[in-house]
Amino acid sequence: MLLASCVNGNREYDEADSSAFGTFVHALDTTEQGKYLMHLLDADTSKWEADKKTRAYYQAAVAQLQTGRIFDPLWYSRAGVTEQADMLLAQLQRELPSQGLDPKAFFLAEIASDLEIVHQLSFDSVGQSINEVLPRLEYHLTKAYVRYIAGQRYGFVRPDQVFNRLDYKTDGTGYARLFDYEIKAPDYEEPLQKLKSPDRMTYLQASAPTNSLYKTFMKQLEQTTDSAKRETLIANLERCRWQMVRPEGRTHQVVVNIPAQQLWAICPDSVMPMKICCGAIPTKTPLLNSEISYMQVNPEWIIPTSIVKGEVSAHGGDSAYFARNRYYIVDREKGDTLDPKEVSSSRLREGGLRVGQRGGAGNSLGRIVFRFANNFGVYLHDTNNRGAFNRERRTLSHGCVRVQRPFDLACFLLQGADEWTLDKIRIAMDMKPETERGREYLEEHEEDPRPLKVITYRDVTPRVPVYIIYYTAYPDPETGVVNYYPDLYGYDKVIRRKMGEYLVDSL
Repeated sequence: MLLASCVNGNREYDEADSSAFGTFVHALDTTEQGKYLMHLLDADTSKWEADKKTRAYYQAAVAQLQTGRIFDPLWYSRAGVTEQADMLLAQLQRELPSQGLDPKAFFLAEIASDLEIVHQLSFDSVGQSINEVLPRLEYHLTKAYVRYIAGQRYGFVRPDQVFNRLDYKTDGTGYARLFDYEIKAPDYEEPLQKLKSPDRMTYLQASAPTNSLYKTFMKQLEQTTDSAKRETLIANLERCRWQMVRPEGRTHQVVVNIPAQQLWAICPDSVMPMKICCGAIPTKTPLLNSEISYMQVNPEWIIPTSIVKGEVSAHGGDSAYFARNRYYIVDREKGDTLDPKEVSSSRLREGGLRVGQRGGAGNSLGRIVFRFANNFGVYLHDTNNRGAFNRERRTLSHGCVRVQRPFDLACFLLQGADEWTLDKIRIAMDMKPETERGREYLEEHEEDPRPLKVITYRDVTPRVPVYIIYYTAYPDPETGVVNYYPDLYGYDKVIRRKMGEYLVDSL
């Protein structure tokens, strides 16, 4: 390589006078750096998408060298290593432990060692060429930067990919979809583009999640030494990194947290809590968001085909069973109602029949159901098994969510409905009316079953957002106190397993 020199006053001036590398600047050889960088790329077998993008970037850089073009490193020049390399190291050393992330996954020891060699100009004493140290430092800095930013902005786990390949359906038709939130696709190119701009460290600092839950969990993690709680908080920090698309600007909302087995109906000035029963382990309640659009009073239950085949079909031909449960059978194609004693178990399993349960007392959906669009046919509903809410563990449904206080939830959703509307719901649910009009109505229909029909359907206007979430640590919406809940579906374990190398060994 050519030595740059000039005359400065009475003495010759060369590049070593202005370079932080001192006389080692004369040893810089881009060809040798390219060879060593290629060696690093060949040895890197990471399958994480962020690492693949980083490798592709440097493979293109090496290709430039091989065609005689100039390679422009991101973290050093002939003048020396940029001070932002030390800034990145300092920030990661400070932030990774506070999130339970492993410094080894971000090459902090290697970066610190190579920066020490550079700052001390100790290439000779450690027996490593400057053309090895600099490309290795360059590659590790970029990998750490892109890994950290991608993880902070989008999560280290892709929940839609992980949880939707977790449970294989018992009918052999594929995996059950357990996570149905819309997730923003990670942009791994943006961090690499930002690396070329002057504001790359500002971009890094702005990558941490800004939602209030993340800040709450970070504060809790800072204050607790309990290992079990720390594991829980770290898993929930990861959930906060997922950019889940949610409607904004709505003052009323319903939040269902599966591990808490709790529902909160939230408005600006109050919170109404109630217990729930949710999906059993084989039939987990899916995680989703939607909007409650209408409610049905005394609904009929159209029994899902999976339940018909798996449970009801065992009672084929048993008319007493169907009468006891108020079930009926309809031929889907012809629309005919069939005599249960004439329908065999095998025919029930064939799938050409619809089995339903008549509305009213004893119906599995209870006296009211709250409907919202989703891909699973699940909803919130009352239940005829009120004793289930006394259980400590209430994972027992086929996926729907049973609510402890259905009438109160109806009042919350109707937001200022007149008293006669509420009384019609009370009457239909066999509750005492509270208006004179309601009491008169009951007296008039004392011998008439029509009170059940006084109201059958009601739109929820405006629609109310509903979120079914899974947080094993969650602040009480009333008090703000963070409570810890059992990992009912084992999702925390899945997160920790999938984060793998990014978590400290103690986890």
